[in-house]
Amino acid sequence: MTSSTAPRPAFRFHPLLWCAAVVLLSIPAAAMLITDAVNWGAEDFATFGVMLTLLCLAFEGALHWLSAPRWRLTAVMLAVLVFLTLWAHLAVDLFD
Repeated sequence: MTSSTAPRPAFRFHPLLWCAAVVLLSIPAAAMLITDAVNWGAEDFATFGVMLTLLCLAFEGALHWLSAPRWRLTAVMLAVLVFLTLWAHLAVDLFD
């Protein structure tokens, strides 16, 4: 008696996800050209870039390693919740 499991599909890169992250990162840069209300420095862009990279990696990992749709959705929702929580804390300088 042999037990056969379905082979795990190869890793699938999602370029639209990464393009969306680049667009999100470029929004503050465009806003800085239009108005003086947005004043980001290099460290702000670096921090937001790292946060977006980690969020995209969490999405890619959830889509690749989790097979059940409810677990994928849960992992993606948790990643977004952590991202938004960290973003809100950084926005009001709680970690200063």
